[in-house]
Amino acid sequence: MPIEQRVMNAPQRPGAAASGGGIKPKAEAAAPEETPKKSKKKLFVIVGIAVVVLAAAAYYFLVMSKGGEAAEPAPEPGEVFTVEAMSINLADGHYLRLGFGLQLTLEAHELDAAKARDAAIALYSGKSVAEVTDPATRDTLKDQLATSLETLYEGEVMGVYLTDYVTQ
Repeated sequence: MPIEQRVMNAPQRPGAAASGGGIKPKAEAAAPEETPKKSKKKLFVIVGIAVVVLAAAAYYFLVMSKGGEAAEPAPEPGEVFTVEAMSINLADGHYLRLGFGLQLTLEAHELDAAKARDAAIALYSGKSVAEVTDPATRDTLKDQLATSLETLYEGEVMGVYLTDYVTQ
């Protein structure tokens, strides 16, 4: 019969047969308890780092991006260019007498009134007298005309002032 020699509290060799005595070394018994504690600590560290990175990114995009770049200064107002009053045929057989002024920027060059007149005719000619006389619609149409003229004159127009607005 072979003689088997056992050593207590020694780690088992990888190739050795398992002992049937049910006695486990203390190192093996303690290892499973420490693993969950270490993994929980590691998880908290990873989550903490992720929160810090997200907070830093949010701070950068919300605070730093607004003040980081110098915003384009608002253009200074120059003279008001008056467009002569004109009669526009409305969709339902009525007329609109429309005159307006263009608030120009300080750097604006001489403007050709034909572009402004054409944009106004294109905008108002398809409207009915009911649409044109409604105050809310009138303000909306004025804003649309201002946007159209700012595009046509490449930023030289800052605003539109209605000087003559009569329906018949």
